[in-house]
Amino acid sequence: MNGPEEGRIRLTVLGGYLGSGKTTWLRHQLHEGQFARARVIVNEAAETPVDHALLGQASGLCVLAGGCVCCVAKAELISVLRKLCDERTRADAAGQRLDHIVLETSGLADPGPIVAAIKSDPVLVYHIVVSEIIVAADARHAMSQLRSEPLGRRQIEIADRIIVTKVDEAEPAELTKLLSTLVSINPAARISGAVKGVETALPSFEGVAPDALPDLNGQALKPPVAPTRLQLDDSIDWTAFTIWLSALLHARGDDIVRVKGVVRTPAGRLLLQTVRKVVQTPEILPEQDGLGEDNMIVLIGRGFTQSQLARSLRYFAGKR
Repeated sequence: MNGPEEGRIRLTVLGGYLGSGKTTWLRHQLHEGQFARARVIVNEAAETPVDHALLGQASGLCVLAGGCVCCVAKAELISVLRKLCDERTRADAAGQRLDHIVLETSGLADPGPIVAAIKSDPVLVYHIVVSEIIVAADARHAMSQLRSEPLGRRQIEIADRIIVTKVDEAEPAELTKLLSTLVSINPAARISGAVKGVETALPSFEGVAPDALPDLNGQALKPPVAPTRLQLDDSIDWTAFTIWLSALLHARGDDIVRVKGVVRTPAGRLLLQTVRKVVQTPEILPEQDGLGEDNMIVLIGRGFTQSQLARSLRYFAGKR
């Protein structure tokens, strides 16, 4: 970089709505050697972190859980970034400079306030420059989010680069409509596609009209999307749990935006994830990782309480 930015630590902000595929994309970049020397900060809105379990290849990993860094956990983020700046200053003499930080935000975070907080901090402004804001957009669900969620639009509006994920899961007409709409919202952003983190070509959308998105400013405010933790009993019947989760997503899939957790099953220690009504293939995790809690499920959405979910699960599991 030239001018006053030269010498400062580059910060890449990776954002995107809940379930957009941020962690999967970042995981592949780390596997391919991108961000090889970068420190990675993962922010999760829930108190129980899960996504960090997929990022074992990060050279340095810090988890900020229990609130979004654009609001509740903003002070904690500033503190962590200041410590990294201090570490870099001490390491300069040893020739081990930290030159890059990647911040993966919560799916409920607005990148705008994060950038503003860094630029307004009297210490960080001299040590860190936001080099790029990357936003992941789920090819299957981004359009519905753009139509109904103001946050989803704000994330796209501020992006320098948009990664359209899960390209292989979208219908062609649906995908080209989304691409045209993304360009209409943010014509300056670079757009690329990805499948499980691997870059893939996008179809031409020339001549495809963007979606006529509704004005969300005048609509009545929806209840906020928030995380709810559900502790699973060690003696849980996994067949009953699977039936319960499938029924729950079928009935409340529009309200339950995301489910994720690490569960212990007869098949091993599994990473469980869903996006809306889509259950992703569980992934077997190694017996390691001191962060987080096994058999703790995080459900992110609106219109339900922890006690309602627990009562429903007990009913399906026959523990009434």
